[in-house]
Amino acid sequence: MKNWIDFYDSDHSIYVSGKHRDVHFSTIAEHIAAYIPSSDAVVLDYSCGEALSAARVADACGRLILAEPAPNLRARLAQRYQDNPKIEVCSLEALARMPAHAVDFIVMNSVAQYVTPDELNLALARIHTLLKPGGRFVLGDILRPKVGALTDAMALLRMGRKHGFVKDAVMGLVRTALSDYRKLRSRMGLVSYSEAEMLAKLQAAGFSAVRAPDNLGHNRKRMTFVAVAR
Repeated sequence: MKNWIDFYDSDHSIYVSGKHRDVHFSTIAEHIAAYIPSSDAVVLDYSCGEALSAARVADACGRLILAEPAPNLRARLAQRYQDNPKIEVCSLEALARMPAHAVDFIVMNSVAQYVTPDELNLALARIHTLLKPGGRFVLGDILRPKVGALTDAMALLRMGRKHGFVKDAVMGLVRTALSDYRKLRSRMGLVSYSEAEMLAKLQAAGFSAVRAPDNLGHNRKRMTFVAVAR
């Protein structure tokens, strides 16, 4: 995972335009907010990334914890949300100091593809410990086997057509083909799971889980799972 953390902690550009970036984060925030069980819920976004629309998620809950492993990105998050009393920014290591069963709802989106299966198992164990019994965990943007970069490109083009940045999407795909992201993806690979494999992994971690009808975000070929801590 370290190589991916270093990439996302750098001055990278994986969005084809400002419109793409804004639509991406606002869409995910709306989807996450729809899953939050109550307006006073304690919510954790595990490996949250840039979380540009986290204020929308915070509006739907009582407290939002943004846990991010990349130190430079974490510092930017802390600065961005320093005036929002509902939002707390911390490292993944800091989660180990939280009381058990302190969180009502946890989301981990677009993370599983960047970590090894063993690293994901450790994350799931930590998440299970933090969740209240009966608490909900949403695991989003899971790559399926044999669904690769071409499928991702088509999803981006559909998004561009829908939101008015298709020209930028085409140009961005060309840039991505020559980018550090594409080189790192080619060298490191991304981890994929079948629906049955992910359900079994969640079951082994202490969750009852189902696949959601729709994925978090715009990529309809990826999967989201809704799990409840047993």
